[in-house]
Amino acid sequence: MKKIFFSMLIVALGAASCTKVNENVYDKYAATQFYSTAAGADVALASVYAKITGSWGSNYAGRDNCWYDLNCYSSDEQVIPHRNTGDWQLDFAQLYTRTELPSLGIINNTWNWAYSTIYSANLSIAQLTAAKADPSKIAEAKVMRAWLYYLLIDDFGDVPFYTDNNTDISKIPQEKRATIYNFIVSELKGNVDLLSETRGGAYYGRFNKWAGYMVLAKVYLNAEVYTGTAHWAEALAACNKVASGGFALHPASANTASALGNSYYDLFGDVCPNDETIWALFITQNVISGNIYTIRSLNSPNGTALIGFPGWNGTIIPSEYYDKFDNADIRKKQFLVGAQAGGVTYSKEVSSLIDPGAGPNEGIRDDKFFPVKPSDGSGESNDFPVYRYADVLLMQAECNVRLGNAAAAAPFLNQVRERAGLTDIGSPTLDNIYDERGFELNMEGHRRQDMIRFGKFLLPHGFVQTTPSYRMLFPIPTAALNANPALKQNPGYPN
Repeated sequence: MKKIFFSMLIVALGAASCTKVNENVYDKYAATQFYSTAAGADVALASVYAKITGSWGSNYAGRDNCWYDLNCYSSDEQVIPHRNTGDWQLDFAQLYTRTELPSLGIINNTWNWAYSTIYSANLSIAQLTAAKADPSKIAEAKVMRAWLYYLLIDDFGDVPFYTDNNTDISKIPQEKRATIYNFIVSELKGNVDLLSETRGGAYYGRFNKWAGYMVLAKVYLNAEVYTGTAHWAEALAACNKVASGGFALHPASANTASALGNSYYDLFGDVCPNDETIWALFITQNVISGNIYTIRSLNSPNGTALIGFPGWNGTIIPSEYYDKFDNADIRKKQFLVGAQAGGVTYSKEVSSLIDPGAGPNEGIRDDKFFPVKPSDGSGESNDFPVYRYADVLLMQAECNVRLGNAAAAAPFLNQVRERAGLTDIGSPTLDNIYDERGFELNMEGHRRQDMIRFGKFLLPHGFVQTTPSYRMLFPIPTAALNANPALKQNPGYPN
């Protein structure tokens, strides 16, 4: 009887469904109503953060062939040589030797990633503004957009600029670098103080007030490069704002639980420590992007012996960069040279980068981001520290020296040196600070910008000859020029 009744009920419902189509909906909101809620606002913001972390060929850092690779391999800190076994394309060595062309895929990927993420930020701002959302959430989206434009003018100079998505891509004007700089500063100054002061927790991996001031400090720090006018005092003031957030250097002490034997390397592990980390990218392998930087460096048998997966035999550390590190420096532990696990011996020197390329075991390797689980042969789950308090201390030191107060700079610099096991410097020079930034922040995406600001980028080093000044900017990608006829290529480059 129950079966018969159930069958009849299904038939009746089916008949009703054919004749009565009105229904009550309980799980849908008008867009303005949805984005005005805390959960809705976070959804709008999450769409932007998801693109910042991104994945293969479209990301800030963690995976490859995008912003991180463009800015790191064009510096003196790392390179992937073409191997004489036929492994690895020439793109990375071309960036390192400053021979890249506008058609280079990494350049195009970076450009597309930045503008795709700006489009998402513009959309988020429009949605949240129309919904009269919490002002702090609108501010967060605006700070993200300002950060993205900062990355673009740092790499490319004069770039297309728009804040309204209802714009024909072929007609977006190419704005002057200095004009966009002024917009970035205005947006940051107008919104940073609206951001949350919360550190960690729900704001791990998000822009809070301290991360916002960190971006402002970076923009001011490089103002002379962008506009021709220095703003060292303003950069120092922004650094001081970040420092007021209660940050401290993460302790460095012997730690048998660490793969590299020191708690310093907690900074580059699964979750970046809250004491020093200002902003990090949350990464879980094959779930939210991935981190390839150690796996990409180790060769196959060494990787299998150390982490259980074959390495990619890619990234090496140039010997002249490695040689600057003091043997007492705990940060030198990240480098692998000589005999290693798996029966591998890495040579210190590399014979060739492009033609015929390096031998399979040539070059010093790096395992700063020693893989944490979940991990596999395509990457690991180490979070990526975009900004750290150590960087703030070094910026405070730099600003003081540039303002003529080396004595005031010393305590900031020496905090970083002491943690690394090095002796103090009483009256630091800009060269001292430049070197210390190289020791502390290598593999974290800062070196190219530092080289330009300190006047080192054009100097010869290793396989790099004296570089023409136009290469302090990357070329506008060929595909972008084709899509927008109004764009002009940066001087020195072919279209």
